Amino acid sequence: MTVSIFSPLRAIVAAVIAAVATSCFTGIESTPRITDKEVSRRNVVVTEEDRWLADVTPQPLAQWQPGKQFYVTDSKISLALEPGNDAPAQGSVLRYLSSRPVTSLTGGDDTELVFASSSGGEAVYRINADKSELDTRRSISVPFTIEMSMVDSVRSRLVGRDLYVRTSLWYDSVGNAMAGLKYIPVKVIAVEPGNLVYPVKVTFCTSAGKECPDTASVFMSVGAESHSARNFAALFNFSNPRDRYPMITDANWERIIHGRVAVDMTRDECRLALGSPSHIDRYQGTSAYGERWTYENGVYLIFFDGILSSFRQ
Repeated sequence: MTVSIFSPLRAIVAAVIAAVATSCFTGIESTPRITDKEVSRRNVVVTEEDRWLADVTPQPLAQWQPGKQFYVTDSKISLALEPGNDAPAQGSVLRYLSSRPVTSLTGGDDTELVFASSSGGEAVYRINADKSELDTRRSISVPFTIEMSMVDSVRSRLVGRDLYVRTSLWYDSVGNAMAGLKYIPVKVIAVEPGNLVYPVKVTFCTSAGKECPDTASVFMSVGAESHSARNFAALFNFSNPRDRYPMITDANWERIIHGRVAVDMTRDECRLALGSPSHIDRYQGTSAYGERWTYENGVYLIFFDGILSSFRQ
């Protein structure tokens, strides 16, 4: 949907912005294109949400105890295991048994990590390093698995908590993506293993009535080096975000909750509704300062002097 409300002068400026945007607004009075990474670097403040799960990290091998569990995210793990081993199925759990030194084909020192599979067989993963070296590493990655100790730690901190969800990208009970609401209250009811990229799945219930399902999930990264776009701070707030924006009207806040924008919304309101853009192109006209925000999904917004004048959503 494309929406536009212009005066004749602004219509002319809008046409200039739209035409020049494809060439990154090159020209005497244009400014360089700004990427989403550059936008996100501005005004970085470490919050309580940033710190909440920052210490949830994989355990170093030296701390592994027999029985430590690993969730299998993909049956392709069999390609990484030693030949002749049991082939763990996706969704099954491996239990760590021990490590043992072995000699490689070239005479070097390797280490085998031995696991018990759900079917009772053994699964062995070989690493080209001796045990003493592995013990100095901060973590050991077993391909196509998630350390259940990380999931357990997140579960102990989140289940039963009342939070505010910040993302509208939700998933249903069978893993299909769905459009949800943002900045609404939710209660965390379950934390389970996620997938190889986002190892934690957080399931919550809502009280928004017929506007959204009773329960939904999000996939989350954890730890200090987690993907910032899907970590706890990017997905949830402890307090009501609405309280930080008293100047936003109820009508515009309702649009933000549903991920919609409207003419005359401010840049801050649009950012809350749609997130940070992929690119920002700027243009200084004779009587107005213009910006074009572009998103990866083809959505674009055009602002004059910080106010939304035209958009496609």
